[in-house]
Amino acid sequence: MNDHSRKYNHRSEARPKNRAWMRGLTFIELIVTVVILGIAATGILYTMTINTRSSADPMVQEQAILIAESYMEEILLKKFLDPSSGTSNVCPTPEASRAQYDNVCDYYNLNNSGARDQFGSVIAGLENYNVSVTVRPNPVNAPTFTASISTLTNSFPTEIRVLQVDVTVTNSQFPELSIPLTGYRTNYNCNVATDTGCKPL
Repeated sequence: MNDHSRKYNHRSEARPKNRAWMRGLTFIELIVTVVILGIAATGILYTMTINTRSSADPMVQEQAILIAESYMEEILLKKFLDPSSGTSNVCPTPEASRAQYDNVCDYYNLNNSGARDQFGSVIAGLENYNVSVTVRPNPVNAPTFTASISTLTNSFPTEIRVLQVDVTVTNSQFPELSIPLTGYRTNYNCNVATDTGCKPL
């Protein structure tokens, strides 16, 4: 065998080693890679789906704010004292229906399933909103008063100067959404000129 043949044989023997070193992915490695990428993509998509479901739509938030403001405006425009009880009672027993509410305390513990108008009728398209209202004496202006609204009687009108109204709006489709709004109604508007419950602040 001449030198030329030896060199040729030497090169042909070295080629398989180079090919083994430079080879691509095997079928098993390719499958493992695809599986790993699939799991990663699934995790990312799942996280995005959860975040999307748990994030309230900006329009839903804006509607909840407008509903809370609407309820608050309606409540604060009512009388401080109850006109039907001779203007001597701050928080009498609430009227039978919302259409008859004539003072702030009538809204005590109001819970509406579905946003409603001032007559108590559900507003179309806003059925998923829930509205709750609490009313209580403002602690700053009545520091010695600790009873709840439900225990108020005719003996309290001259002691209470400010009522605090808390309106909270939620949405059944977005459990994490909660819009709280707080307002204050002072005893500034006497029902009658001789109202003994109308005292200067």
